[in-house]
Amino acid sequence: MPFADLNGVTLHYREDGDPSGAPLVFANSLGTDLRLWDPILPHLPDGLRLIRYDKRGHGQSAVPPAPYSMGVLVRDAEALLDHLGVRECVFVGLSIGGLIAQGLAVKRLDQIRAVVLSNTAAKIGTPQMWQDRIDAVRAGGIEALADAVMERWFSRDFLTSDALPFWRDMLTGQPDEGYIGCSAAISGTDFYTPTSGLRLPCLGIAGSEDGATPPDLVRETVDLVPGSRFELMRRVGHLPCVEAPAAYADLLTGFLRETGHI
Repeated sequence: MPFADLNGVTLHYREDGDPSGAPLVFANSLGTDLRLWDPILPHLPDGLRLIRYDKRGHGQSAVPPAPYSMGVLVRDAEALLDHLGVRECVFVGLSIGGLIAQGLAVKRLDQIRAVVLSNTAAKIGTPQMWQDRIDAVRAGGIEALADAVMERWFSRDFLTSDALPFWRDMLTGQPDEGYIGCSAAISGTDFYTPTSGLRLPCLGIAGSEDGATPPDLVRETVDLVPGSRFELMRRVGHLPCVEAPAAYADLLTGFLRETGHI
């Protein structure tokens, strides 16, 4: 597994697909690692350079002391793409990954030609809500939040499936300090003004049963970008790439074709 020492932190990343293909970069949600995208990879077309990474404090990346800022998370992504020589990628960001996508698109238009804002928003939650979660993790670890998080992440049907324990284990397996650090970054982020200045192709994806970033919140953010398109996926929650990977990959593939990326 490749690692890169960037921006004062060691980041774990993975490349799949065609090394000389059009780059498609994925940034995952709070409490998950790059395996979040495993379900959709078999459904994507050939000829893409697929890049995934663990943000700081998650997966196999380093875990600096909390708190983190969104600016630092954006700089991490920027440094990784520079390290890999990536230009004009399509950047897919889910939840906190979508905040990173917005920040990076504003800062580095040479790196980003189009964005997919999935189950995210320009501002997610309130500072008090995030402080309550940080306090809960400090007191009892991520396990203290795990059941409530599962209910926000997944549809009613998925909550009774045999697949649920894998994703619950992924959440509780993340470092407490990394979860706290990234929670602080989300708490301090309001991208309504910078995101409203974006002028690039944008696809928004929401899940009808998303308890973390409800569809109206996602649509409100996507509508800030002129010419953007919004897609609502039915009977899925906050992680539609897990619950409906083929349908999610179809949306991505259609967007890649519309933008001339493939």
